[in-house]
This record gives sequence, C-alpha cells and structure tokens, in this order.
Amino acid sequence: MIRSIGFGWLMVLLVTWPAAVYGHHAFSSEFDADRPFKVKGEVVKVEWINPHCWIHVDVTTEDGQKEAWMMEAGTPNTLLRAGLTKKLLTVGTEVIVRGYQSKDADCDPKCYGAGRDIRLGDGSRVFIGSTGTGAPKDGTNPSEQ
Repeated sequence: MIRSIGFGWLMVLLVTWPAAVYGHHAFSSEFDADRPFKVKGEVVKVEWINPHCWIHVDVTTEDGQKEAWMMEAGTPNTLLRAGLTKKLLTVGTEVIVRGYQSKDADCDPKCYGAGRDIRLGDGSRVFIGSTGTGAPKDGTNPSEQ
C-alpha cells in the first residue's frame, strides 16, 4: 500500500514537472526585437508579482495626451538583487524605460512591452529585463558582458 502511494506521487511528479519547467514563454513569442522603444513618464502602478513584475507608466505624447504603457520586467527577486526596491520605484516616480514593444502594437487599451532598463530621477539605470528568454543582446544586461 505505501509503495503504491509513493509510486503514485512519483508518477504525478513526472507528469507535471515538465510542464512547469517548459511553461515560461520565449521573448520572441510576445515581443518584437525590431521594435525598440524608449518612453519617459510617471509610474502609476507597480505589480511585484511572480513570474514577472509589471511597471505601469503614463507617458505624455507630443499632442499632450496620456498614453498608458505596461512593461514586463524580471521577477521581484531579480529586480531586488539589481537594486530596484519598492522604495525607489513608487507611484509618481519619473522614469525613462527602454525595451521592446509587443508584437501587438495596437496600444488598446495600453501599450505593452518588455522593459530592458529603467532610468530613475537620480540618473541611475537598472536592468529590469528577464535573462535567458532570447531577448536581444543589447548591452543592458550586466550578465551578457
């Protein structure tokens, strides 16, 4: 009886483990390496959640309209290790974010992209991208150098 229960758990592990390992998406499945962006705006929301943080920024366009951007970033742990904390990235913070726009360039209801680095008001720049996802090697990731 105990042996069959152990065997049952082993089978569950073997069946579900590959899905968890391969569940992460590749950069190229959602984002376009040929569509880099650089936006300047005010942080309106930060979601410190796994598997990716999300940074929401309102950008003022040339005609004075507000354009909402939602940038995917690395995991909360990755951002914290890079030096980006909840105290540094608060609502109202002026930032410049560089990255790559999503393949769906519609921007309705928001523009969507993968952030690579963020420049804070004090001039410091922090890498916010995910590593090992196939994103372009553009010099922003310290582990690529």
